[in-house]
Amino acid sequence: MKLGIIGLPNVGKSTLFNALTSSKTAESANYPFCTIEPNVGIVPVPDERLDVLAKMYNPEKYTPATIEFVDIAGLVKGAGRGEGLGNKFLANIRESDAIIHVVRCFEDENIIHVEGSVDPKRDVETIRYELIFSDIEMLERRIERTGKMSKSGDKKLLAEVKLLESLKAHLEEGNPVNSMDLSEEEKAYVDSLFLLTSKPVIYAANISENDLADPMSCKYVQALSEIAKEEKAEIIAICSKLEEDLSELPDEERQAFLDELGAESSGLDKLVKASYALLGLISFLTAGPKEVRAWTIKKGTKAPQAAGKIHSDFERGFIRAEIVSFDDLVACETYAKARDKGLVRSEGKEYVMQDGDVTLFRFNV
Repeated sequence: MKLGIIGLPNVGKSTLFNALTSSKTAESANYPFCTIEPNVGIVPVPDERLDVLAKMYNPEKYTPATIEFVDIAGLVKGAGRGEGLGNKFLANIRESDAIIHVVRCFEDENIIHVEGSVDPKRDVETIRYELIFSDIEMLERRIERTGKMSKSGDKKLLAEVKLLESLKAHLEEGNPVNSMDLSEEEKAYVDSLFLLTSKPVIYAANISENDLADPMSCKYVQALSEIAKEEKAEIIAICSKLEEDLSELPDEERQAFLDELGAESSGLDKLVKASYALLGLISFLTAGPKEVRAWTIKKGTKAPQAAGKIHSDFERGFIRAEIVSFDDLVACETYAKARDKGLVRSEGKEYVMQDGDVTLFRFNV
């Protein structure tokens, strides 16, 4: 899973990136465009179930699922037409699975706001229109190219031109592509275009530490929440400065620090849960003395395709999947006891994988 972090300059993107990735890779400074090249970080997905399995099996390897975060330089008005190195920056988002849009929701006279004041509605619209302008420009090129080819009378190409033109018209009305009502076939085609506004969005309200205990008491978070509601987008409240401090603490001290501030969980935990829900993802688990591991798949994935995530031979020669739910395994304390109680199921090719399935695949090639 690849998540692109975007927003105006000086909203806390690089601070958040450094905190999430427990690094100092991204320069964080009180002036616009301190980030020029995108910063990329691979982050393990927190999963307490793996910790439990590790105690149970004492494995040689412990492999959590991962998320790739990409910190994109701050966008400004005109980015969609190349201003502020906009086209270069926007290109870095196109291959992301989803966008984390960081919006400043705190006052601080010591941190410059590129627009001179804090206004989530204005800031969101600025970024939205730049993504729309960039998509329109891309569609215009695609329409011209596909239009020339469709002159042969090819029905498939003619249908593509019609869809491309409807996408462009939708964008020109100020609407993102992800708000269009598309068929499954149309959606698959749109996904292949890598349009910026077709991606699901998580709004990250960057708040002050004073608002951690009750983010919705902040008028800026309230304003951003209304925008997210209208767009049917996800929203989480996060304090970049706190996350940075948190990332420097030993694991055992982090929860105590969060409790002291009245925060239920870290920003990374919130982002992971929101991202998985937004993209329709779940994790199945494999466990044994050699390795405990989490594997990320789409909801609705059947057993053979899940096996293919491990190795293509597993899918090609799939025989069955031996599955016990994580909760049942923990309740029984050992796999052998779970099997004796009849809780280890043998599932075939039509089985739809569930979150937390502890799985052993049988195959033959």
